[in-house]
Amino acid sequence: MKPAPLLPVSSSHFGWARSLAPTRTLACLAVLSLLLVSCPQPAPPEPPKPPPEAEASALKDQQATLGYGLSRAVQQAFSGTWTLDGLPGWLSASPDHGVGNLSTVLARKYSAAVQTQASQATLESDVKVNWTSVNSAGVSSRGSVTLKVSADLYQLSGRVQDSVSSLAAGSTDLSTVQAGGAVRNRATPAARGVIVGYRSQAARVRAMLGRSSQPGGPEGQFRSAVGSTLAFSTSDVPGTIARLKADPDVEYAVPDAALSALDLPTSPQHIQTRGVQAERALAAPLIPGDDYAPLQWAFRLLGYPAVWRDMKGAPYTRPVTVAVLDTGVRYDHPDLKGQLYGPGDGALDVLPYLRNAAGAIVYDNGDGDGPDTDPTDPATPGRSDISHGTHVTGIIVANWGSFAPPCPTCTGSGVAGASYTAPVKVLPVRVLDAPNGEGLESDIALGVRYAAGDPVTLSDGKTYTNPHPAQVINLSLGGPLGDRNQIEMLCSAVSRATALGSLVVAAGGNDGDTNPYYPAACPGAVAVASVSLSDSAVPTHAYYSSVYQQIALSAPGGNPKTSYNGGRLNNQSMPDEILSTGWNYADNLPGYFLEAGTSQAAPQVTALAALLLSKGVAATPAAALDRMLATASDLGAAGRDSTYGVGLINPAAALGAIPVSNTLGLSVQDEQGRSYVPALDSVGRFTAYLPGGSFRVVAGRDSNGNGFAGEAGEPRVEKTVDFGPSLPSFDVGTLTP
Repeated sequence: MKPAPLLPVSSSHFGWARSLAPTRTLACLAVLSLLLVSCPQPAPPEPPKPPPEAEASALKDQQATLGYGLSRAVQQAFSGTWTLDGLPGWLSASPDHGVGNLSTVLARKYSAAVQTQASQATLESDVKVNWTSVNSAGVSSRGSVTLKVSADLYQLSGRVQDSVSSLAAGSTDLSTVQAGGAVRNRATPAARGVIVGYRSQAARVRAMLGRSSQPGGPEGQFRSAVGSTLAFSTSDVPGTIARLKADPDVEYAVPDAALSALDLPTSPQHIQTRGVQAERALAAPLIPGDDYAPLQWAFRLLGYPAVWRDMKGAPYTRPVTVAVLDTGVRYDHPDLKGQLYGPGDGALDVLPYLRNAAGAIVYDNGDGDGPDTDPTDPATPGRSDISHGTHVTGIIVANWGSFAPPCPTCTGSGVAGASYTAPVKVLPVRVLDAPNGEGLESDIALGVRYAAGDPVTLSDGKTYTNPHPAQVINLSLGGPLGDRNQIEMLCSAVSRATALGSLVVAAGGNDGDTNPYYPAACPGAVAVASVSLSDSAVPTHAYYSSVYQQIALSAPGGNPKTSYNGGRLNNQSMPDEILSTGWNYADNLPGYFLEAGTSQAAPQVTALAALLLSKGVAATPAAALDRMLATASDLGAAGRDSTYGVGLINPAAALGAIPVSNTLGLSVQDEQGRSYVPALDSVGRFTAYLPGGSFRVVAGRDSNGNGFAGEAGEPRVEKTVDFGPSLPSFDVGTLTP
């Protein structure tokens, strides 16, 4: 506030006294003197004091326009402290707080989120500046002003010939849906044993022969021995390792890490009753009639209606064995009847049941006994999870068609599996316990070797040989192992399985970071990342899916935070999770559950590998992998990357399925995998407003009916545009796939 001005001193106030003539009489002077003495005169008025806050500094609202530029400096004279608040996701500020003059640089982010239609030409946001200043009297003032920030988006234009198709999901309503299953503890499980690497196999044999006759020996209870490696169970992991490292014959001794099933820690949705009213909106020639097939959006995304039509026209005839190493399976689930190898036919539970010298139970795997040929996923007291192994198995081989309902309100058809009529059969191998879904890497390594055909000796002293060596091994489990020696045992098993001719497919991990998961990161394993639906036809990376260089392929694993699939449960949008078989342990009944994770993505890759072998497109598991890599749909940055690997599996292209549609489509993808679908006018012209960076503009035809046009094996034309201040607009011309 400005101080009030002083009143001007005018001649009308005091000038008259100075105008008196000097010839006036003394009497006049005396009279004047008397008047001045007897009538005190007012002093000149002082200027009014400003209020205390008038001395304090204040900021003002300001506009900051970046235009097509990358940054803009913002400055104001100021005395005090200031902080920026409410920065939008497309903008950064450096610094975002300070003392003294407001001085910051606002910069646009190339990763700015733009609406899917990319129809907004400008990004605009109000950023608050909260300020505090203190005047000379020590009185504080506070306030906030607004920076109105805008940036012009870069303009892409062009033309295609028809409207964009999109993934259509049936509108499904279920009469009854239950919340089933408690949240599974995902804390890193503690090691329960030790892996010892001796300097030679002879040294390992000597060590075993020299062990005490006390049950379990001096270092705990024997679990397995492979080559120069020995695994023990022990309650004193650190002490055992310390003693073993003092042995000159020991090369290394490390904890036998526990790995876990890789589904997300959420309460899965459970579906048990009938009551589906579905609009099957996809124009596909073959869609399962099973009650809950309309909710299986992942199969539509992968173009399976075209694959199943192909299979119906020319049946796949070669038998294929898929080993699912997991929590075991529920043989009594009606949707899996006839699809599993059973006890006495190769199925195996490798987990021990251990007592100490006093007879007390030190480890119970959940079924009350040790290794045997029954890998049933057991009911343990109070169990509330859904049988992870049963869920994984159903994605691959759940039956099509009807069966006798197991209860009066139960469905009589359930879900459908990817294999349809192909002679694909699952060999269950139980390597994860109940109810925690954990398994030591030594047991998992034994399971891998067994599944591939290697004889293995388990903790009961018996040697088991698989009569049906698996062409494909599914591992929907893992952990972020860091010790080289821990990794060696598991990766050696993967290498051995690969040498025996098996393809090992493993879940890539759900940590959402860059730490490799094992066994997925083992040489020879196929590490699978997870994608889910987006608000366009192009799927996107699932937020939880781990990112590292060994990721080979991507597949649908779902996202519990979104609902783009179009299905409905109890008149609510169904989350984008994967629906498959499971078990309701509370009621001891079969059920169907929604879960998400790389655990659900891995069996999609496993199923496709099995179908490639069954049709004869690939003669060997290694050739099946080559085919999947060659036909994957590239997502994100061009070429292989740590997020998607080579890309999303494409069953229709890999299997050479007959086209089931011929619609034109357009997508614009950035390097992070975000996809934009600008609207087309009546003659196919489009304009898209995009953030900076590199974009792939793909126009193509959708031949498998999944709405994602221009995938591998489909007609396509692609152009790349790098937007920035030097190229704010670009016309790609007419795209004719």
